[in-house]
Amino acid sequence: MGKLTTHILDTSLGAPAQNVEIKLYQKQNQSISLMKSTQTNEDGRCNEPLLSEDALDEGCYEIEFLIDKYYLEKGIECPFLKDVVIRFYISNRDENYHVPLLISPYGYSTYRGS
Repeated sequence: MGKLTTHILDTSLGAPAQNVEIKLYQKQNQSISLMKSTQTNEDGRCNEPLLSEDALDEGCYEIEFLIDKYYLEKGIECPFLKDVVIRFYISNRDENYHVPLLISPYGYSTYRGS
């Protein structure tokens, strides 16, 4: 069985983004449901996978990263990005899906990691 993980790197500071609230949603047809809410640790990662084993189903998901509070706590003005939502699809529940976020106050990037 596979798993779903994430981490956040703040490219403006060159460091992991600590204490960022993360929400995972599953999208089915026109509805969307919250599956998990967590936050990043000192390494910018979650202490456990967002999904694993039987909870990992094929389909459409969204991860919402609430970065506004993170930057406010650092005293950094972030008028452009308050949150980042990444929509992605799991097509094989036996594979691992890693969805990292590279963030700065004015831009972000993501990719499928391993």
